[in-house]
Amino acid sequence: MQAKIKKVELRNLAFEDYKQLKNSMVESYPEMADSYWRANDIETLLGVFPEGQLVILVDGKVVGSALSLIVDEKLVDKKHNYSQIIADYSFSTHNPNGEILYGIDVFIHPNYRGLRLGRRLYDARKELCEKLNLKGIVFAGRIPSYGQYSDKMTPKKYIEKVKSKQLHDPVLSFQLSNDFHVLRIMKNYLAGDEDSKEFAVLLEWNNIYFDESPRLINTEKNVIRLGLIQWQMRSLGNLEALFEQSEFFIDVVSGYSCDFAVFPELFIAPLMADYNHMTEAEAIRELAKHSDPIRKRFQELAISYNINIISGSMPYLENGNLYNVGFLCKRDGTSEMYTKIHITPNEAQHWGMKGGSEIKTFDTDCGKIGIMICYDVEFPEVSRIMADEGMNILFVPFLTDTQNAYIRVKHCAQARAIENECYVAIAGCVGNLPKVNNMDIQYAQAAVFTPSDFAFPSNGIKAEATPNTEMTLIVDVDLRLLKELHEHGSVRILKDRRTDLYQIKKIEN
Repeated sequence: MQAKIKKVELRNLAFEDYKQLKNSMVESYPEMADSYWRANDIETLLGVFPEGQLVILVDGKVVGSALSLIVDEKLVDKKHNYSQIIADYSFSTHNPNGEILYGIDVFIHPNYRGLRLGRRLYDARKELCEKLNLKGIVFAGRIPSYGQYSDKMTPKKYIEKVKSKQLHDPVLSFQLSNDFHVLRIMKNYLAGDEDSKEFAVLLEWNNIYFDESPRLINTEKNVIRLGLIQWQMRSLGNLEALFEQSEFFIDVVSGYSCDFAVFPELFIAPLMADYNHMTEAEAIRELAKHSDPIRKRFQELAISYNINIISGSMPYLENGNLYNVGFLCKRDGTSEMYTKIHITPNEAQHWGMKGGSEIKTFDTDCGKIGIMICYDVEFPEVSRIMADEGMNILFVPFLTDTQNAYIRVKHCAQARAIENECYVAIAGCVGNLPKVNNMDIQYAQAAVFTPSDFAFPSNGIKAEATPNTEMTLIVDVDLRLLKELHEHGSVRILKDRRTDLYQIKKIEN
């Protein structure tokens, strides 16, 4: 390696680079002295796919290269060898409309190894794959150290030992560290590769940003704007007064182009004041009569203000049973109901509420979401099932009376964001209701929580409202950061679960 390097440059290969390219390749493959690229082959390759050919220069000298083609996914799935992939140097397998970027060579001059120049080439290939909207990168990597162990173990066993770091292979170990995973073993792949005993490992890197059917309109959004409503409990004369106050907040957050308006749990409780002469169980059943009219009005508001509304929660009577439910009113005019699964001792004792029996996620124009009502967020199994179904944002309408109750919801919500690698948005009620039994005081602080990794706030809190003050909290969340986290995070909680030891799944009724 040179004692002092002044400049490192990564760019596309030009035919004028050929002489230096050949010299570096000969030095890189001393065991295969006659395997360097010929000038006419490079000229042909540049003619069919110039943007796919990369070189890295140190102080103006070509010291490494990464060459590739675009091929049909079906070709990769078939049994093939190196000669078939490059079509005997005619490169007729290249298809600009193919789905896979196939790597046909990569090397670094031995004098310049240890500088992570190979990693730069691979990162540039990944950027090209994303830019061209291809499904991924595939190539067959040599296993040059296998020849030392071929009389002791099969290629499969050798690969397992390299993956577990019991053995080191200069090629395969590097590929695995660059987020490639093994597809299968290839026999008789590269003629003359004695060090690998002519075996190769077909490796793949998946483009998590691949869009199978790009559209010009109605595309799924990446940056989602949330409007959380920290609702002040106040006396309301009638249902129309509730609608007036609700529409005010929907108008506000819609004016800021929010994709979601989120109301708290039981925010309609002030309407119970008219039934305060009844028992608590009777009063809340009277309140439940308002739930269907509220759903209908919120559906209309979702259309009028072009926003998805999460209606917090409200009591709901069905077949004589009382549930705590809410409605996802989408801006396309449709609605879906969600039900609180875990009922608190207070809800059961004073109101006779029952828990729901369905765990589900919801498809929206902003991706897949989950909704849990207050106490539900303290049970991690439910949100893990939602995460397995592809949930990106978990909404938690809540109602807590004291600060310690709020802290339980807050910390559990933060834990759900970390363990499920998703965003969690919570919204609650504030203030007092002196004329409504069992709903006297409220404490809340709306917030949006994130996973804990470099792309997110260090404390895992995207934003928080002022405690116990009526206000809105408007927050942008980027779904692309979640995709990046799932594949390349410092830790990958969803991927690293030991499903061979434990599993969480729904019980079908």
